[in-house]
Amino acid sequence: MACFSAAPFIGPAIGPLVGGFTGDALGWRWLYWLQLILSGFCYVLITFTVPETYAPTILARRAKKLRKQTGDCKYVTEMDLDKRPLGERLRVFLVRPFQLLFMEPIVLFISIYMSVLYSLLYMFFIAYPVVYQEGKGWTASSTGLMFIPLAVGVIMSAMCSPFVNRHYLQMVAKHEGKPPAEARLVPMMWSCWFIPVGLFTYAWTSYPTIHWAGPCFAGWPVGFGFIFLYNSANNYLVDSYQHQAASALAAKTFLRSFCGAGSVLFTLQMYRTLNYQWASTLLGFIALACCAIPYVFYYKGAAIRKRSHYAFTGDAREEK
Repeated sequence: MACFSAAPFIGPAIGPLVGGFTGDALGWRWLYWLQLILSGFCYVLITFTVPETYAPTILARRAKKLRKQTGDCKYVTEMDLDKRPLGERLRVFLVRPFQLLFMEPIVLFISIYMSVLYSLLYMFFIAYPVVYQEGKGWTASSTGLMFIPLAVGVIMSAMCSPFVNRHYLQMVAKHEGKPPAEARLVPMMWSCWFIPVGLFTYAWTSYPTIHWAGPCFAGWPVGFGFIFLYNSANNYLVDSYQHQAASALAAKTFLRSFCGAGSVLFTLQMYRTLNYQWASTLLGFIALACCAIPYVFYYKGAAIRKRSHYAFTGDAREEK
């Protein structure tokens, strides 16, 4: 889960570093050619090397093989017995994430928090060039180097995952193998403060007359907090909605991606209207307000899940 959580952040953090030098040396078109080449390579690699992991599909293939080998039609799976029309099944799969997003407070507010984090990451793609290229007159290559502390923070937080897992195993032992889903929020409760600290530091060291190291190293606490928050959020959603986990994660991914894509449309105007310092300060206050989310769910999450039609409560394993 740590690697899964780190991937959406480490890629965008390293991208400007590579893209700055590529754009300055080969032109902006090669940024897209490079993405096409890498995407094509990954597509071929995944297609021919990654095995099927979805349990119902694996069972269906195994049952089909046994029917062919034995000639006995008794080997069937739950998927084979599902006679609902494809359209009806698709409607459930496509609608369920939105039901969870708009009807479940846990999914909604965790998704909002992750959307804020993802938007911040993409806003940095605009904020760093504004501060360093417009404010200090740097090149794209030099500006790309300023993302290194952000990337280092992401990597360091991913490397700390074994310590987080060790703490969770202690919680498992304490609760005799059945810890509440809220135990997943403990890393989020202390790591959430790294984001506003980094943003406020970035804001008030971004004056053109102040040394470049200020806003540069402000990226480290932001990157360090990203993975702890994102990993905890994923684990909390999975533990809270065990049999609906895929839909809960899909809802979060939809809102996160939508907000990330939309945030870059107004970031430049925001920084030029509010100025460098107050634009980043505004983002810092938004991140600070989001720090309340893990605390609310840590103390009230169990009660919210008991009233839910979809959440896992420990007794009922299916939706009501």
